[in-house]
Amino acid sequence: MIGRRLLLAAPALLCLPARAQVTTLDLPPVMPPLRPDDWVAPGHRRDVLVRWGDRVTFDAAPWEPRNPTADGVAGQFGWDARLAGLVATPMGADGVPRLVVAVLHPEVDPAMAFPGGRDRPAVAAAMSGASLLNLERQGGRWVLVDGGFQSRRLGTSTLCRMGGPVALGGGVVGLLGPVAGAATPWGTLLLAEQDPASWLARLQDLDARFRDGRQFGWVAEVDPLDPQSVPVKRGALGRIGAQAVAATVTDDGRAVVFLADGRPMGFVYRFVSAGKAMEGDALEAGQLAVARVEGEAITWRPLAEGALMAPALAAEAAGATPFDTPAALAMDPRRQRLLLACRAGTTRGEARLDALNPRPGAHPGHVIEITGDPAAARMAARVLFLAGDAGEGGRYGRDMPASSAVPRYPATLAVDQRGRCWIGTDRAGRPGAAPDMAFACDLDGPGRAVPLPIHAAPRGGAIGGAAPTPEGDALLLVVRTPGAEPGASFDRPATRWPAFDNRLPPRSALLSITRNAGGAVGG
Repeated sequence: MIGRRLLLAAPALLCLPARAQVTTLDLPPVMPPLRPDDWVAPGHRRDVLVRWGDRVTFDAAPWEPRNPTADGVAGQFGWDARLAGLVATPMGADGVPRLVVAVLHPEVDPAMAFPGGRDRPAVAAAMSGASLLNLERQGGRWVLVDGGFQSRRLGTSTLCRMGGPVALGGGVVGLLGPVAGAATPWGTLLLAEQDPASWLARLQDLDARFRDGRQFGWVAEVDPLDPQSVPVKRGALGRIGAQAVAATVTDDGRAVVFLADGRPMGFVYRFVSAGKAMEGDALEAGQLAVARVEGEAITWRPLAEGALMAPALAAEAAGATPFDTPAALAMDPRRQRLLLACRAGTTRGEARLDALNPRPGAHPGHVIEITGDPAAARMAARVLFLAGDAGEGGRYGRDMPASSAVPRYPATLAVDQRGRCWIGTDRAGRPGAAPDMAFACDLDGPGRAVPLPIHAAPRGGAIGGAAPTPEGDALLLVVRTPGAEPGASFDRPATRWPAFDNRLPPRSALLSITRNAGGAVGG
């Protein structure tokens, strides 16, 4: 997630028969089963760190899933979950490694979150937002620090301020439905609010501020190490309602933020700061631009400052290229390389195909590699892999094993210090022959673009993010909305994972996956 440098593109993919596996990963090429329980690759174990209803703040109320109140849930881990970013804390005198992990709670489905399925808007609003959690390594494992110093909940009642060249008048209160996040190289977290329309319709009778959508749909920046820090909504990044965000720093020290709006046929944006990233408030001013595909390259079309309230209209006028549901972004921390996951294709016709969106109509997505100076007017780009099996047009590295599961609907990305990509899939609860999974693949060498599964979600669940710790000794992974298949409900879920207690509903959870033999997760 944290990145500084980008790279030249690697050779084009070859669609050849599977050969002997050549990869840095020790993950077997298998097809995990669809079942009520989750699955972890042989040689690995998983531990549950925190679940829906567990306390985040020291004064949080006990979880009462059948009788929730807005005050009671406000300090708890939310119903939905997506991994936003990891930030290492300065090493203390005890030498214990510690992290602040940000997990977002973008949605609350009344059918699955409340008995009887009747919506409770005030409770749903309190369930949403973000949890900042303290983790530390004890006895070779990462554990949650109950009531940790930086542990906090951000949500619809959090005091924020508006930054940049956008004046809304008065104070700004609330993070509404944050859905994406990233840790920055300058030590902050970016938390992106989704398009607020559905939340505003749901909450407009609770408070007058939910009738003014201008306050929401922004990217907020917060200092994760200071529990008193006030989130700043960065107006210069535009009111995009971003579903994905990633950050890096140019060779001359400027901050760069990439954003994707997550819509079918949506746009990808880039912000380059006017000042230096490490000097503070770099995101106050700079240039917002939108991506246009030109062959195997992306050119960036600048948008006028007046476009910040409605960037999509300006992007369309600037000739931006629509992507196939751009859903995730990640920076390579070692090189000048950005990855973009397009979750699915829908309405693209043959006449609108291009090198980075090469399949028309419905398909299960793909991942794109973008390389070069992150602030340059033009960056090289090509497809890393096309998701799905051969019948769906899937295309991977030349040594992709025929027996292995394949990703469908890639929705989360992370790149580790070894240059390996971690991919999470999300079918939105739709049943299928295989579960949603987390995969890992090399980005370079003979194992390039050969994704292998490390974890599979239980029925109805999706992968809400997967990212290794800085040392690579554990994979922090989120399972979101288990049991939430179409037609399921609080009382009749598709699974009761992870406790399998008939008295309890299924629960989104943050997991830690480690290698039984120790060392780097995945090998």
